[in-house]
Amino acid sequence: MIFAVGEVLIDFIAVEEADLKDVRVFEKHPGGAPANMVVGLRRLNVPSGLISKVGRDAFGEFLVERLREEGVDTRYIVYDDERNTGVVFVQLKQAEPSFLLYDHVAYFNLRLDEVDKSFLDKADLLHFGGVLLAREPSRSTSLELARMARSRGIPTSFDVNIRPNLWVGRMDELVSCMEAALKHADIVKLGRGERRLLEDYGIDIMSFNIKLIAITKGAEGSELIYGGQAVSVPAYRVEAVDPTGAGDAYMAALLAALYSMGKLRELVLSSEELRLAGRFANIVAAISTTKRGAWSTPRVESLQEIPEIRPIVEKLMATK
Repeated sequence: MIFAVGEVLIDFIAVEEADLKDVRVFEKHPGGAPANMVVGLRRLNVPSGLISKVGRDAFGEFLVERLREEGVDTRYIVYDDERNTGVVFVQLKQAEPSFLLYDHVAYFNLRLDEVDKSFLDKADLLHFGGVLLAREPSRSTSLELARMARSRGIPTSFDVNIRPNLWVGRMDELVSCMEAALKHADIVKLGRGERRLLEDYGIDIMSFNIKLIAITKGAEGSELIYGGQAVSVPAYRVEAVDPTGAGDAYMAALLAALYSMGKLRELVLSSEELRLAGRFANIVAAISTTKRGAWSTPRVESLQEIPEIRPIVEKLMATK
């Protein structure tokens, strides 16, 4: 079972391509990168759970209900009586999303003593992301859970997911947080822009003991770095409608592929397995952009007609 610790929130997605100040109508969708990812895993037939915090409000109830409907284990989500559920406004301009996040929300208030650690008894992998690192106590909670997982031999994955408006005037803090997270990660996903940003601040991801690095490149596909070797994986062409959550669909598919191969724990991959996992992730991420909203990972049954990923699809469909 794959668990993620991180934010679940409401995405208010603009229905028109315009500057945020000019948008008149927004659609409400469930979101939050780790939540998007665990929903994607369930749609790909991989058992998953979320460790998070929501407000005791209508949006929090909505999100927990939706997660349960998707089959995600929500027993490790706690409620905040003081802070509200997080909301994000998503701007779609020239098909590239930008985000306006609000501070002082429930997920940033996730404390380690609130988390039921029994999830570690059934975890095959723990995933965490960059958003919760921007504030305390969620930062310490995320890093300590990752440390605890690895101390038990449970692998971890980390989504860099830098949201610049959360780090304004705090670049030194960003660097120290990213370095701490990368030290706790076996698998890392980041966009090429995020890689350049890290390099600008003196962080070389190749200097860490990371087993697998996935660099997403949008319409150009992705690059996987494993064993010191880089493998480019071509994109899968679709007519994109909304790229919100595509990176999370990619992460879900990559982990699902490794899960289907029985490779999560050891992460020993042949070049053929590496390319197949990358191709599966690219295809799932591309298809996710053909629907609106961040919970757009396709269900595994819908992928049966794509011959090149059939070996993974068949294994996932056989998963109980």
